[in-house]
Amino acid sequence: MITRSHNTVFFGGAGVSTESGLKDYRSEDGLYNTVKKYKVSPETILSHSFFVAYPDVFYDFYYNYFLSSSAEPNSAHFALAKLEKEGKLNAVITQNIDGLHQRAGSKNVLELHGTIYRHYCPRCKKEMSFESVRSLCGGVPRCEKCGSVVRPDVVLYEEQLDERVIEAAVDAISSAELLIIGGTSLAVYPAAGFLHYFQGSNIVLINRGETQFDNKASLVFRDKIGDVLSKTVELIS
Repeated sequence: MITRSHNTVFFGGAGVSTESGLKDYRSEDGLYNTVKKYKVSPETILSHSFFVAYPDVFYDFYYNYFLSSSAEPNSAHFALAKLEKEGKLNAVITQNIDGLHQRAGSKNVLELHGTIYRHYCPRCKKEMSFESVRSLCGGVPRCEKCGSVVRPDVVLYEEQLDERVIEAAVDAISSAELLIIGGTSLAVYPAAGFLHYFQGSNIVLINRGETQFDNKASLVFRDKIGDVLSKTVELIS
């Protein structure tokens, strides 16, 4: 399917990064079901209203589960980067905020939910470097220009996705001949709804659990996404 396709797009979620040691969100061992120490759910902590009201708790959580990680790209990230380099993959659309696709070498990455590598002041828009925020070890970063609390450039609950990223993702999916979906339960909207724009020939789905799109896929794999993608690249390169 990849060798026949003139336009292949990958759409991925948290499961792409679990093989790098990061938690996903909704599985039995995921972030939402295992983190209890804050007395409120991680979903609540990752909301806009909670960030505004309790930035100290937000940043303690954000540092512990996002900024302090030493995760490196895994075989899935490297396989996708190689497919792009060889002209066999047009775009990566990701729900992840960890930047591992770019670190593996992917260039055309559409980050639906933003990235932990950008931080800015919501009042005066001055940016703060990733290294500066990380060095605070969970403390609340403040803008050196106006003193406001700096925020990560990620889409929190209660917030809208970036319109430009939405348009680019919809355009990529609607023009694709082959759509490879990996490491996502397809339970998060509006992101999962973008798949309804696909008008191409084949969907390949790689996920450990069942999804609502299984019956629309030409191929479904329940194996590790890194194993499937790296073996695929080995066979067609």
